Amino acid sequence: MVDSGRKIPRTMSTQHPDNARVPEWCSLRDVIQGDDEIYEAYYAYSILGCEEVMWDSEGKDVDIRVVRKLLEKYGEFFREKVIGEDVFLTYRVPNPRVEEAEKKILVETLTNIIVGYDVASAFYGRSVTPTFEVILPFTTEARELIWLRNYYEKAIAGVEKLSLDGSVKVRDWLGEFRPKSIEVIPLIEEWNGLANIDRIIGDYIEDAKLSYLRVFIARSDPALNYGMIPAVALAKIALSKLKKIQEEKGLPIYPIIGCGTMPFRGHLSPDNLENFLEEYRGIYTVTIQSALKYDYDPDTVRIAVEQINNELPRGEAEDIDPDEERILIQAIARLRNGYQKVIEKMAPLINSVAKYIPPRRARKLHIGLFGYSRSIGRISLPRAIPFAGALYSIGIPPEFIGLKSLNDLSEQELEILEKIYRNLWKDLDKAAVYVSWQNLDVLRDALDKAAERTGMSREELKTVLDEIIVDLEYAEENLGIRLGPRNLSHLKYENMANNFLISYLEGEDELAREYLLETAKLRRCIG
Repeated sequence: MVDSGRKIPRTMSTQHPDNARVPEWCSLRDVIQGDDEIYEAYYAYSILGCEEVMWDSEGKDVDIRVVRKLLEKYGEFFREKVIGEDVFLTYRVPNPRVEEAEKKILVETLTNIIVGYDVASAFYGRSVTPTFEVILPFTTEARELIWLRNYYEKAIAGVEKLSLDGSVKVRDWLGEFRPKSIEVIPLIEEWNGLANIDRIIGDYIEDAKLSYLRVFIARSDPALNYGMIPAVALAKIALSKLKKIQEEKGLPIYPIIGCGTMPFRGHLSPDNLENFLEEYRGIYTVTIQSALKYDYDPDTVRIAVEQINNELPRGEAEDIDPDEERILIQAIARLRNGYQKVIEKMAPLINSVAKYIPPRRARKLHIGLFGYSRSIGRISLPRAIPFAGALYSIGIPPEFIGLKSLNDLSEQELEILEKIYRNLWKDLDKAAVYVSWQNLDVLRDALDKAAERTGMSREELKTVLDEIIVDLEYAEENLGIRLGPRNLSHLKYENMANNFLISYLEGEDELAREYLLETAKLRRCIG
């Protein structure tokens, strides 16, 4: 690979609200926000060893004076670790095409890049650019990346060239605006984008003069939208295509992947680190989300972060040839369809239970990608974290939903799928202990009450429970996966999940919230 000439961070601390436990330094009882997030960034750099922090202005309010506050409060650390050179701060910005209500926040965020430059340069006594990359979510076309890059160059940094009165330019009055340009990191989240990532990236490379490119592959939202197995397969297809583009263009490409701790959202956990590094060969940067940061002891997290920093990338992405890709796409399309049919029917139950998920960040409504036309109209679901948390809490891990569709695959399709998804059976085995047959029995025995709580009819609820049972029985009978508790800790978990479900059905909201949180603490994440 051609060297990009800059340090590529391996670990990116994010603000994903998937933590069950709240860190002791949180000033509020259960929500991390405001100045807590400033300390959190410092904590991620200095205590955990993360090399990058994502500063998220997409879907939430965020402190735009983050650089100033970090340097003022923790100047001793940042004199040793120069922000923008040794450690990195990267904004995730709203996508104006999708997030209508957030459009102008993009302007505010981009303007703050220039403010951060002035603050950092004054602090260090030399030219220092603390933020020079931004992440664009929901990227589906190269032109979105081009628009964002050009908007910054012309409407933000380019303002310095404007004349104020015919003789004095903005630059003469306010000084230079730096950096002159920014790097845009596409965050690819939906099926067509991941399957055709080479088209998006290829078009962008042709238009922009780049010395390198970082590309962010989503893992949680594809799992929410299409199911766990299609999400992994799409990530592998994307990695293979990025590798080929890099070889064709001679441009260094550094993939990022966003992963939670449970298998459904990526399975990046201390006890699965070796499997994870092998699964996602070719990845340069991984997200260190809140559950990993706060639901494990700090020493365990430090060791995991250090290993990731030292070992990424673990080899090259595997090559998927066109024939394999075609067969794989066919296979995961069947799995997606089977998953979505069940989820569509489950939506009222999931939404009802998700209301008990405790918020961990002050977030606004998120526009998810799930939702497809049916005769009954569109369905809505919570974000990936409360979605998964709701299902784990009632003893129906999302990893197993639609799994019976594996039976529809040919031997060739299944062979390629197992080759591409190295740890499929290990991931299913990890989730299997969170299955609660007891809870399924409770739901079937209390159909009337459950229907009342969810707004479903008795028949609708019975139908979807029957489908879920078929998925679970397929896992046991056809795949040989033992479902349910296997030791005392698992039994304790099932008891809490059972207590949650009974409290939920009885309308005992406070008790239900307490038991749900206990299940999350035991599995070490919300979802």
